[in-house]
Amino acid sequence: MTPFARIAAAASLACLTVLTASGAAAQGAYPNKPIRVIVPFAAGSTTDIIARAITDKMGQSMGQTLVVDNRGGASGTIGQQAVATAAPDGYTIMLHSSSHTVSPSTFAKLPFDTLGDFAGITPVATLPNALVISPSKNIKTLKELVAAAKAKPGTINYASAGQGSATHLNAEKFKMAAAIDATNIPFKGSADAVTEVLSGRVDYYFSPIAPVIGQIREGHLVALAVGSPKRAAALPDVPTTAEAGVPGSEFNFWIGMMAPAKTPREIVNRLHDEVVKALATPEVKDRFLKLGADAWTLTPQQFDAYIKDEIVSNAKLVKAAGLSPAP
Repeated sequence: MTPFARIAAAASLACLTVLTASGAAAQGAYPNKPIRVIVPFAAGSTTDIIARAITDKMGQSMGQTLVVDNRGGASGTIGQQAVATAAPDGYTIMLHSSSHTVSPSTFAKLPFDTLGDFAGITPVATLPNALVISPSKNIKTLKELVAAAKAKPGTINYASAGQGSATHLNAEKFKMAAAIDATNIPFKGSADAVTEVLSGRVDYYFSPIAPVIGQIREGHLVALAVGSPKRAAALPDVPTTAEAGVPGSEFNFWIGMMAPAKTPREIVNRLHDEVVKALATPEVKDRFLKLGADAWTLTPQQFDAYIKDEIVSNAKLVKAAGLSPAP
C-alpha cells in the first residue's frame, strides 16, 4: 500500500468511527420517541386524570409526547399485564393505584409477578378518603360514631365502591382498629354510595374527597375524619382517624408510576426526576388540590420496598375482611 493509500484508509477509518459513535449516541438518547403510559382504568377515572396532568408536564420537559393508553378491566390486571410483558426500554410505563398491591390477594392467579415483573419509579400522589356521614344521624365526631356502633353491635352499616375497593379496605381497617361491628353495603361506584349516605339509608362512607368536598362545605355531609396517615390538604381542619381516637386505622391510597422490570436504572432515575419536577409546577399543584390529592414521592428503591411491604399488609387486611380471591 502506498503512503497516500495508507493515509486515505486511516482517514476513512477515523471518519467511520466518528459516525458510528455519533449514531450510537443518537440512538441511545432517551427519549427519542413518544412514551406510552398505560393507565389500567377507564378514561375519566381519578388515576387517569392524575396521569394526564403529570405526563403533560413531563412531556414538555422531556421534549417528547407521553401518550396515555387506557387499558381498563379486571381490576387493573389487564393493564398490569401489558406493562409486565412490554420491552424494558423506558417507552412503556404505567400509572397505577395501590390496587397494584391488593390484586395478589384478591385474585387466585395472576398472569404476572406483582413484585418481579415491575420496577418502581415513584408514587406521585396519595388520595385520602374522608369518612362522611349525614347530619341527620346527629353524630359530630368519630368517637360518637364508634360509641354508637358499640352500643348496638351489628346495626351500623357503611357504603363502599365495591368489594375489595380502596373505600372498602379503608373502612375494614377502621372497623378492625375501632373494634366495631359494621356491615359493608357495596355499590357500583362512589356516586351511588354518596347518594345513599346523603339520604341516611347508609350510615357512613370512606369517600374519595373530590366527589364530596362540595357537600361537606355546604353542610349536606359531615366529615368526621380522613383515613390517611396525615391530614388532607383539601380538608386541613379535619383530623385523621388516628388523631380522632382510633390508632392503627390509617389507610394510604396512592397512585404511582412503574416500569417493566429490567428497565435500565438510568431511565428509571430520569423518569423519577421528571415526575418530581412535574409535581412542583403550579398547574399540577392546583389540579391536585381540586382532586383532593396530595403529592408524594419516594426514590425508586424506596418505592420498591414500600410495594413489597404493602403486598404483605394488604394480604392480611383482605383476609381479615373475609374476601375470597377471584378465580
